[in-house]
Amino acid sequence: MENKYAQKLIEKIQKDLLQDKFNIDEIVEDLKKIREYSLEEQNPVVTKALRLAYEHLESNQAFLIGVPDDEPFEAEEEENENFSSENDLESFEYFLSLLADLSKKNNLLDLRAYNAAFLAF
Repeated sequence: MENKYAQKLIEKIQKDLLQDKFNIDEIVEDLKKIREYSLEEQNPVVTKALRLAYEHLESNQAFLIGVPDDEPFEAEEEENENFSSENDLESFEYFLSLLADLSKKNNLLDLRAYNAAFLAF
């Protein structure tokens, strides 16, 4: 994200996670604010990823999506195996890091993978 306010919110969430603070309500509100900035930047992949992420957090009270695989999927069924039964903070931290630098093509590809996983969940 290019917006400095969005960057600060992402950093705030990341710092909270490092201090073992995982407050769903606060994170959801911050993600909603970041989404507003992404709407201004007109990046539909990021905007969708943020919406799906905060909806996922609200409905599950945890982040249950795993880190996307580096290797391409051979079958669509394999995409559905990237779920966790516990709160996956490592994956959530990775998700946030993708948002911080959208200039890398692989970051957008991984955000698309997260979007697919959110929808499949």
